[in-house]
Amino acid sequence: MRSAVDSKELLTLARGAAKHSYSPYSKFPVGAALLCDDGTVVTGTNIENRSFGLTNCAERSAIFTALSMGKRSFTAIAVSCPEAEAAVSPCGGCRQVLSEFCPPAMPVYFAGRDGVPRATTIGELIPMDSLHSLKNGVS
Repeated sequence: MRSAVDSKELLTLARGAAKHSYSPYSKFPVGAALLCDDGTVVTGTNIENRSFGLTNCAERSAIFTALSMGKRSFTAIAVSCPEAEAAVSPCGGCRQVLSEFCPPAMPVYFAGRDGVPRATTIGELIPMDSLHSLKNGVS
């Protein structure tokens, strides 16, 4: 199902999600908005912990919430870092998780403080993703 949500609205929702960030250590709020193929938008925010290994990024919060809701097909994600001077793309861990559940051609939008969007795809963020064959039992 095609949704009426465009990249600008998705970035606005991601920026709104960043307001719910729990980032007392880094003071670096991040929000994400994940568009599901049925038009549902699931948001997430970064949630820090004083044990940084237990911190969860906004992108993973959004995708884990969507998966917990039974959503399995996604068409776009937006990430907003409203305190960053420049747009910040998803980290390596988020790229890996996104590549598990999202097609390589899926758009990824991200913006910093100025709100100027950057756009890429999952495939451009994690090229030569040979790990997809593991899911299908192919070696």
